[in-house]
Amino acid sequence: MATIKRFEDLECWQEARKLVNMVYEAVNGSKDFQKDFRLNGQITGAAISVMNNTAEGWASQSNNEFIRFLTYSRRSCAETQNCLYIALDQRYITENSFKKIYDQGLKTIKIIDGLLRYLRSQRSKRTKRS
Repeated sequence: MATIKRFEDLECWQEARKLVNMVYEAVNGSKDFQKDFRLNGQITGAAISVMNNTAEGWASQSNNEFIRFLTYSRRSCAETQNCLYIALDQRYITENSFKKIYDQGLKTIKIIDGLLRYLRSQRSKRTKRS
């Protein structure tokens, strides 16, 4: 694994950033979506949370805290995906837009999961040595 010096170097943060931009593009592309303040606030907040929790976990400088915040990031990704269903059902976004953003969420989750596996394996190696 490459040395990570800043949270911006984390692939999961980079992919979360793409997710945020895709969500904003979808919201800004539909007047009805923009008017649904509850849903557009929820989906943008959830997407932003993926980035924020990843950065905050990185800054904790503790594997246990980083793991905890990455699990929050993962859950926020799922929340974003759930909100996409509502946007689709309300016809704020197309099936194509739904699929692209949903798939970006999946990609982000998979990368987070890989980092979680790595961090947990490092934690268990330390425990075995003690």
